[in-house]
Amino acid sequence: MLRLAVILPTLNERDNLAPLVERIESALGPEGWEAIIVDDDSKDGTADEARRITLADPRIRVLHRIGRRGLASAAIEGMCATAAPFVAVMDADHQHDPALLPAMLAAVEAGTCDVAVASRFVAGGSVAGLASERREQGSAMANRIASALTGVELSDPMSGYFLLPAETVRQLAPQLSGIGFKILLDILAASSPPLKVQEFPLQLAARRAGESKLDRAVAFEFLIGLYEKTFGHLVPTRFALFGTVGALGVGVHMAALALLYILAGSGFALAQAIATFVAMSFNFWLNNWLTYRDQRLKGLGAVLKGWAGFCATCAVGALANVAVATLLQARGVHWVLAALAGIVIGAVWNYALSSRFVWGRY
Repeated sequence: MLRLAVILPTLNERDNLAPLVERIESALGPEGWEAIIVDDDSKDGTADEARRITLADPRIRVLHRIGRRGLASAAIEGMCATAAPFVAVMDADHQHDPALLPAMLAAVEAGTCDVAVASRFVAGGSVAGLASERREQGSAMANRIASALTGVELSDPMSGYFLLPAETVRQLAPQLSGIGFKILLDILAASSPPLKVQEFPLQLAARRAGESKLDRAVAFEFLIGLYEKTFGHLVPTRFALFGTVGALGVGVHMAALALLYILAGSGFALAQAIATFVAMSFNFWLNNWLTYRDQRLKGLGAVLKGWAGFCATCAVGALANVAVATLLQARGVHWVLAALAGIVIGAVWNYALSSRFVWGRY
């Protein structure tokens, strides 16, 4: 009888799949489980490898996603695609040890906890598999903030390895943002009352093959949960992040404008145009690094194309920005207020078109 579905979100994990299936079978035995590989259209043929394994092993299923990316949304889709009463999410890169699954499942089945979490920071756990000291420090900082955000006392709320009843996920799914990497944080922040968590020591291993998808931006994952907790569904999470980047861009814009208009003595229209271009470039870089981290453009060619597309889609908003600001300043409005008015005019346009045509989704 099917008891557990193991959800494996993948992106370029072809060489890790077959050995991981063997490790899961060693941990759980020959029956009572299935593994759902949710692949974000990997370029290395991960989905094809998953289908090859499925032909020989009916316990393995494949969800091949086209035009959708992101670990959190992949985990949600996988957890909602099974009839198993319990679901576990773990990485496919062998950093997460499948040997923990039986104990985690037993704890949730017995009702001693609502969620079993594999933690790197409890006694017996280890972060030896983290790629660098900087990543370890960033993860620890994010953990401290995430604990305050969710109201749940646990050592590793940013863990990507956990197990819970499938019904819990289905109930919470409409409230989940599905953005970013840390789906556990999303679940804990969305649940009311707070879920009871039991932690199991995880000795994080080194990645078996391929390259890590995580980087220093992991320390900012708490922003996603913070927006969800504060604004709920009143303000879309990605737009809130886009707005945060835009607010920083305002600072860049005003600094460039003050430098050119006040210090360099340039005409206001020219100074406003140059400041707009500088802020637009800054916003593209930071949005690509943080707001659209799960769909990030990589490689010189893709980044340059994305930057050009971002500038092109924002061109109308930029023209309106400059025109409105210049008109207001010419009619006696203080240059700071005039510039801010121009920025507001272009903001919604920039978000709507760049989300669709630069990063490929709303």
